[in-house]
Amino acid sequence: MYLRSAVGKVLDTYPEIEAVGVESPPFGESYSEGLYGLFLYVNEAVMMRLKNVVYFDPLRVKLLAKMDPSVRKGTMDKRDMVDAARQDTGIEKWKHDEADAYIVARSTARFWDLHAGRITESELTPAEDQVFRSVHTFTKGRKAGKTVGRGVLFKEGDRFHQFSDLSPGELQVQIALKRK
Repeated sequence: MYLRSAVGKVLDTYPEIEAVGVESPPFGESYSEGLYGLFLYVNEAVMMRLKNVVYFDPLRVKLLAKMDPSVRKGTMDKRDMVDAARQDTGIEKWKHDEADAYIVARSTARFWDLHAGRITESELTPAEDQVFRSVHTFTKGRKAGKTVGRGVLFKEGDRFHQFSDLSPGELQVQIALKRK
């Protein structure tokens, strides 16, 4: 509950914040239920203040930190995330959670700039292009020839929401409980 209030207070204090980026919790990992609870509190604060939001799962955050996966190969660990933030900003001292937050914030700004047309596809890094705009065309099976959008830009209502388009009166949360 404290986190919901703290996020809400920041958004109230700085009304110029238009959009928020959130690292979505990894499911099936240790403490994933606790992380999901925190995720819900953050989302409630964002939604109630009609701020736009984009979600990046942990693997995509690591990919975005690489900037160009063809140059920076292999997995990204905490040290690599700190190095990526350091190289991008020139700031020497980073904690690993701050570096992750920086990568999410930078990627959030770039995503919403692309969405709004303030930057073009040609200005994206290879990793951003992959995460934001990737498509897949099936070559085999019953879906052969079908193209689907896999990037975040194709996932409105799932990986990003434009809550700013709603009026406070339109804001309703519906909860459906399934009974066994």
